[in-house]
Amino acid sequence: MAQQTWTAVDDYFNGLLVEEDAALLAAVESSEAAGLPPHQVAPNQGMLLHLLARVRGARNILEIGTLGGYSTIWLARALPNGGRLVTLEADEHVAEVAAANIARAGLDRIVDLRVGRALDTLPLLAQEGPDPFDLVFIDADKPSNPDYLQWALKLTRPGSVIVGDNVVRDGAVTDPASTDPRVQGVRRFTELLAAHPRLTATAIQTVGSKGYDGFALALVTD
Repeated sequence: MAQQTWTAVDDYFNGLLVEEDAALLAAVESSEAAGLPPHQVAPNQGMLLHLLARVRGARNILEIGTLGGYSTIWLARALPNGGRLVTLEADEHVAEVAAANIARAGLDRIVDLRVGRALDTLPLLAQEGPDPFDLVFIDADKPSNPDYLQWALKLTRPGSVIVGDNVVRDGAVTDPASTDPRVQGVRRFTELLAAHPRLTATAIQTVGSKGYDGFALALVTD
């Protein structure tokens, strides 16, 4: 009953406030047809990312974990002229699906999709000396979240925003004895958010069409 209600509420608000155009719908459909897991953000969550990027005035965005490019499209559409988005995807097949979805949305000129393990591609990105990223969206393998946060701090500046997705894990995040490496990765990630002197952060639990989960939101302050 609860899941039906959560989905109905999402459908209600999405119907009024969130418009998925043909490119976004096609990104979901092509990802499913290609056998990708249905782990993309929900439409209202995509709009939230889009609004966060616009509120921040982001010109440079880093996304760790592309999947089918659904969230990539939402984020890239928030960029002003001259903006760019770098997105990292470990799986070559997944990246091919994402690249097609991004191109269909007309965003391939501003989206730089890089294939390879993020912990391998992030050092290469840092060596290029890019302009600091205004927003970083972390949505990849959870055991590596603490490492992704460290890289995000190296690639941002005061005023940058860091968003970490899927941090509630159906409530399992509260279990210090969990043997799930994803839960332990999220716990270490959250502990780093709490302890790091350059970050001010919070976490929000959510329910909706994607079930029970949540996200962390951090501001780089120094």
